[in-house]
Amino acid sequence: MKNLITLLAVFMAMNLSAQDKNAKGSLEVDGVCGMCKARIEKAAIKLTGVKSVQWSVESHELKVIYDARKTNLDSIAKQVANAGHDTKKFTAPDAAYNAVNPCCKYRDEEVIKAHQ
Repeated sequence: MKNLITLLAVFMAMNLSAQDKNAKGSLEVDGVCGMCKARIEKAAIKLTGVKSVQWSVESHELKVIYDARKTNLDSIAKQVANAGHDTKKFTAPDAAYNAVNPCCKYRDEEVIKAHQ
């Protein structure tokens, strides 16, 4: 009986860790154009554990597949913010935001109107 319980515990632990290998999630990320898309996706994919990223200009949704044993959505959001793009949880530092191309200034109403 003791061996059966041990075997069951090992199997459950293996099963739980296997589920974390390909966690899926999404984040709302501010941006306005194709250059923003490239910058957002490049920042996210650089993070260890991130396997796939896709950001939509229209919906501002960043879809990610990641290894939850190595990273999480907060770390991804922070990485993207540090590249100059606000997320729901993290605001891009001024230096990072000011470094983006003038056509990517998503906080500027005139830039937003120009991309519609």
